[in-house]
Amino acid sequence: MRVMPIRYSEDVAAMTRFYEVLGLRIGPVSRPGGWVELPADGGTLAIHRGAAEDAGGCELAFEASEPLEDVAARLRAAGFEPGPVIDENFGHSLRVRDPDGVWVQINLYDRELYT
Repeated sequence: MRVMPIRYSEDVAAMTRFYEVLGLRIGPVSRPGGWVELPADGGTLAIHRGAAEDAGGCELAFEASEPLEDVAARLRAAGFEPGPVIDENFGHSLRVRDPDGVWVQINLYDRELYT
């Protein structure tokens, strides 16, 4: 599993330029331009278009390398109750609250769907 923080911004292009200057390179980009992935050695930074009230927000997400049903089963066995596996326009996702009650998203990507 790879870490993927999702940074929300009203201006995806400007945020992408900023992180490029820091040394990240553009990876997969959604066709409409609302989502950019910037791969790094330890994971990927995702920039996602968000409304003004979401700008500056960051969500902790992970990119799974196994079926999400397997991840959900492990969570349940450990006493955590994940939400359902959801069919998304990028693949599949599931969300679960961590012990502090904060949502964590786990994604299984099919990059052919959005690049």
